[in-house]
Amino acid sequence: MTTPLLVGFATAAAALTARQVILSGSRYMATPRIRKHYEGGFQPAMTRREAALILGIRESSPHDRIKEKHKKLMIANHPDSGGSDLVAAKVNEAKDILLGKKKQETIF
Repeated sequence: MTTPLLVGFATAAAALTARQVILSGSRYMATPRIRKHYEGGFQPAMTRREAALILGIRESSPHDRIKEKHKKLMIANHPDSGGSDLVAAKVNEAKDILLGKKKQETIF
């Protein structure tokens, strides 16, 4: 008499566990795979940290990596192909600051 009761409890426990695994799996799959965007506008004077955030690289990245990311971002955001003038200017300024061609100041 207790065996069917134990089998029933075991089946219910297995079903509830399977349900939770399926729900948590679907929640995991629904989360975005990309990083959350940076919340906040541009600083009045661009720093090396902000320049690295704009280009999506580390402050200590080598020059070829900086140029590569700059080119990729400029292709995507160039004003002649529908991009923003402000974003293009900030990308150029970020490249100049990280390459050491410009002091840390802003044109806006």
